[in-house]
Amino acid sequence: MSTLDTLIANTLPIVPKPLVRIIARNYVAGETVNDQTRVIQELNRDGFMVATSILGEFVTRKKESEEAVRDYMNFLDKVQELDLDSNIHVKLTHLGLKLDKEFCYQNMRVVLTHARVRGNFVRIDMEDSSCINDTLEIYLELLEEFDNTGVVIQARLRRSLEDVRKLGKIQANVRICKGIYIEPREIAYVDPEIIKKNYVMLLDELLSAGCYVGIATHDAQLVWSASRIIERLDLDPSKYEFQMLHGVDPQLRRIIQSAGHRLRVAVPYGPNWYPYSIRRLRKNPAIARYVLKAMFKGK
Repeated sequence: MSTLDTLIANTLPIVPKPLVRIIARNYVAGETVNDQTRVIQELNRDGFMVATSILGEFVTRKKESEEAVRDYMNFLDKVQELDLDSNIHVKLTHLGLKLDKEFCYQNMRVVLTHARVRGNFVRIDMEDSSCINDTLEIYLELLEEFDNTGVVIQARLRRSLEDVRKLGKIQANVRICKGIYIEPREIAYVDPEIIKKNYVMLLDELLSAGCYVGIATHDAQLVWSASRIIERLDLDPSKYEFQMLHGVDPQLRRIIQSAGHRLRVAVPYGPNWYPYSIRRLRKNPAIARYVLKAMFKGK
């Protein structure tokens, strides 16, 4: 990121909320479950599956986690009622991981039980390095009782190959992504090209082991590499899926779909849209520049 982009990213928190909301519409469905179901229906009509998350993380009160559990259960009811093609993904720190690990585990059991009754799937998101061991331990423990859950591996982390080889032995359901958390060099790779090469290696390991993989990327080079692995292994499209964030490169999304691959669009919603939007804008300097340009023009 250039010096100008860094300056812009650091300025974003002072941008007025109404202006950020205009840009956030590209990334976030809205604040309510009705906003979310409307966007899901639109994406389903276009032939895309959806992954839904309720925005929230690192809660400080158990009440917030209990509210999140109820919100996820209500959403799962809505999915069944409207026959939507959407699963859910959950951050464990939203369900209280940093407050009480056992409390978080029991919250996940409630969500997974509700999802299983409704024939749905729950992916456990991976967060920063302080959460990884607990997240994987909870995931593996839940697998003893539930088969409707999966986890996430981040290609930028040095430990990920070891984790992938363990998950491959049990043919886990895994989403692989580059990862967005800034970590110390001893924990994570910092060179973008090394991260890409590690992503391809991890993906090859997972698919070759027979894992169902969510290939989460907006990088055309990684899409090409993934397609070559899929072709080499002669995989049926039911054995994997591509995944992209809502509002990011819809043209690439259509290219992947037209090549015969299934694609799932990750769409968040909820009242915590503002901090999420600031994080997304910081990751996309071009949009950040647009926001500030509009602000100074008084739009």
